Amino acid sequence: MKNYRILLFLSVFTFIFSCKEDKKATPIEPETVVVSRPLPSWNEGKTKNDILAFVKNVTTEGSSGFVPVENRIATFDNDGTLWSEQPAYFQLFFALDKIKLMAEDHPEWKSTEPFKSVLADDMEGIMKSGEKGLVQLMMTSHANTTAEEFEESVKNWMKTAKHPRFNQPYNTVVYQPMQELLDYLKAHGFKNFIVSGGGIDFMRAWAPETYGIPSNQIIGSSINAKFDYTDGNASIIKMPELDFNDDKAGKPVGIYQHIGKKPIFAAGNSDGDLQMLQYTDSNTYPSFQLYVHHTDAEREWAYDRESHIGQFNIGLDEAIAKGWTLVDMKNDWKTIFSFQE
Repeated sequence: MKNYRILLFLSVFTFIFSCKEDKKATPIEPETVVVSRPLPSWNEGKTKNDILAFVKNVTTEGSSGFVPVENRIATFDNDGTLWSEQPAYFQLFFALDKIKLMAEDHPEWKSTEPFKSVLADDMEGIMKSGEKGLVQLMMTSHANTTAEEFEESVKNWMKTAKHPRFNQPYNTVVYQPMQELLDYLKAHGFKNFIVSGGGIDFMRAWAPETYGIPSNQIIGSSINAKFDYTDGNASIIKMPELDFNDDKAGKPVGIYQHIGKKPIFAAGNSDGDLQMLQYTDSNTYPSFQLYVHHTDAEREWAYDRESHIGQFNIGLDEAIAKGWTLVDMKNDWKTIFSFQE
């Protein structure tokens, strides 16, 4: 199972590729923020109390842990942290659906792997194609297109595609408690960023509307691109070559390159997020490290150490050892998805 996870995550998503500011608004000072009922989808208890206490400490002028607004950086993984990632990464479902749409122009795919397995909805056959086959699928579905065309294809997919278990649009299979956390931090002067191993172009097509996080605050894996100027039309062409892998140690590098400051709040759910939380933990300001632990098989899924997706093993041990916050999804969240209310 471990090898399968490595194959799926590294082979597929390695190669796939401020909160929105009101120009008229002034920075929100902590003392002016009134939140009558913070984090309503979170059960009362230590986890919720620790979050509220941290935010109060770093946003209260005169407190020992006060952090100026310009340094209140929060970074969030996406897959398994802000939205679900089971039974497979949603971007993989997008890639497979796009291959099917392209198949009409490629009759040879009916007898050529890995495309043959995609058209037959044979996930086992897709996995048997190995790293080479998976990379071929991702490059075929994500590259050799303009940035605008790719964005439009993702948006169109989001309008019609449904999650195989919940029968809901993928961009609604987001965690209501985490959306509340994003809003709560934003209301207290935090600037939220997504830092994900998923494709940056894929996320930028839908995440701003879903999470209220603008495109320039989304960091993800990417493939190379080139500028094209033909017949007076300027465009960016996505190329079938890896540019940046925003996973594991790549996450702190991405944060450094795109943000230029260490976060004081970081949230993830797997070993792929560990280095981001370690980087946050090294901040000289007070910091908060949060791991979403998937413990609810009834309302979502229960998995951690041996999962083929979102494996949570080394990170779980370190979180326990360092006293980082572990969100017990089953016990800490009243509601997981808004459509379950």
